[in-house]
Amino acid sequence: HVWSCAPVCAAARTTLISGMLGPSLGAEHMRSMVAMPVGTKMFPQLLREAGYYCSNNAKEDYNLTKPGAVWDESSGTAHWKNRPAGQPFFSVFNQEQSHESKIRVRPHTQIHDPAKVRVPAYHPDTPEVRRDWAQYYDIVSQVDALAGKRLKELEDAGLTEDTIVFYWADHGSGMPRNKRWPCNSGLQVPLVVYIPEKFKELRPPEYRPGGKSERLVSFVDFAPTMCSIVGVKPPEWMQGHAFLGKFIEPPQSFIYGFRGRMDERYDMVRSVTDGRYVYLRHYMPHLSQGQHVNYQFVTPTTVVWRKLFDEGKLNEAQSIFWKTPKSPEELYDLQTDRDEVHNLANSLEHQPILNKLREAQQALAVKIRDTGFLPEAEVHARSGKLSPRDALSGDEAYPFARIMAAAELATLLQPEALPDLKKYLKDADSGVRYWGAMGILMRGQSAVDAANPEMLAALNDASPSVRIAAAEALGQFGTDADLQKALSALKTTANPTKTGAYAAAAAMNVIDRLGNKAASLKEFVQTMPTKDPNAPARANEYVSRLQQDVLRGLGEATSESENANIKTKKRAKKKP
Repeated sequence: HVWSCAPVCAAARTTLISGMLGPSLGAEHMRSMVAMPVGTKMFPQLLREAGYYCSNNAKEDYNLTKPGAVWDESSGTAHWKNRPAGQPFFSVFNQEQSHESKIRVRPHTQIHDPAKVRVPAYHPDTPEVRRDWAQYYDIVSQVDALAGKRLKELEDAGLTEDTIVFYWADHGSGMPRNKRWPCNSGLQVPLVVYIPEKFKELRPPEYRPGGKSERLVSFVDFAPTMCSIVGVKPPEWMQGHAFLGKFIEPPQSFIYGFRGRMDERYDMVRSVTDGRYVYLRHYMPHLSQGQHVNYQFVTPTTVVWRKLFDEGKLNEAQSIFWKTPKSPEELYDLQTDRDEVHNLANSLEHQPILNKLREAQQALAVKIRDTGFLPEAEVHARSGKLSPRDALSGDEAYPFARIMAAAELATLLQPEALPDLKKYLKDADSGVRYWGAMGILMRGQSAVDAANPEMLAALNDASPSVRIAAAEALGQFGTDADLQKALSALKTTANPTKTGAYAAAAAMNVIDRLGNKAASLKEFVQTMPTKDPNAPARANEYVSRLQQDVLRGLGEATSESENANIKTKKRAKKKP
């Protein structure tokens, strides 16, 4: 029962290295590169202060800027062997051979037989899917072998009985609907821990060589656990719970997951499990699970899966990934539904467990002051040069309770909420106004018609995020005149030199979703600036990707699957 907290590398690693959940830091979005709160450190810094030599080989990839020197060495040659003689060490070795990108490397020498792999219920049973799953198992086997070599290094140095070993993965498999999706398939990771006999006092009560633990553990627990192992009391600002060592805590009742922006595509999902049931809360139910993330569409499974959906050849379980809207709430029983395709949220029998997990999810959001209830552009605008955690700690900058309440009402999709949503559009805080506009958008034609004057006024809101939400609603469901006004607002907001990379990416997502309705913007999109001079380099990649997606959608490709084929061919041509 181990979860990575996020179903994608950088967001998961952010929680791992800091001991704080990404949404508490404004760091749930891919490559957001926000500052850490004043007075906090990445946990290897605490281990170094305790006298440990800390090395990392070599991937870092955090959504946080590093607060000073984190490692003694972080490079492709970093190794515990490089430490001063006799110094205790903490060494990380990242084996990237099982990364998503390696699933689709061709040619490939097969180890596992594609005919014998288990295809999960959410995937179509095709040769492409079977080949990708078999190759995934192949590369996991390769990484297991590499781990064996690392253990042999310890044995050869006579350190096996002096070294505690952790072996784990970044997140679920790199296959679509595993990676990037915050249910059990995307969050569950293997975790193997070896604690030599000489350190038996650091073991949890349930530790048995070769045994299994039923304890719920997630990545937010790793930092306090590492501190606990070396005898350092975990700092109060860490949000996890030590599961080993001097400061071990009792087992927890729940572990949590989250999903924010995945590369160029926005979403907001929160999840929680008690070990058997998995609950997901969707705050953007109008967006499909399978939004077009360029990197994901290079995998053959994604391409054939989307193609079969477009052709109407999938069953219900296989279609869920692509359909809209999503149910605002999902509940799955892992004992009877390991693939999480039978939503029990509306089952009367399961209402007690639904309520229990819903309350747990909401309680965590309140406890950590989840910054995801603000659009990413708002988080950066309100934070300025401070860390989001520091900048948004008070209600003056972030009236959390009011904004979360607005988000809850907006996204549960009850029709009777419309009068309150219209009131939200006049709120003093742009976060509340944003959820008012989003709630009206999510309710479709009738709601947009009923709130037309208010939504037109929102096109001139001081907040780019509010303008974007209103523009999507009017663009999708308004009159021709409304559409033109919406496109004008989007054209201005999609310029990263004026509104920043994050607002521009959100606006470009809307332009892409409008499809041919946005055809009049084609010339603008062809020549638009794509770089925000004040944004991190990797954040600037996303507007460029969206620019290409929009242009393909406006005449160069006629379906999602054709888009994917074009991208796959272009990537193939770049290979040496």
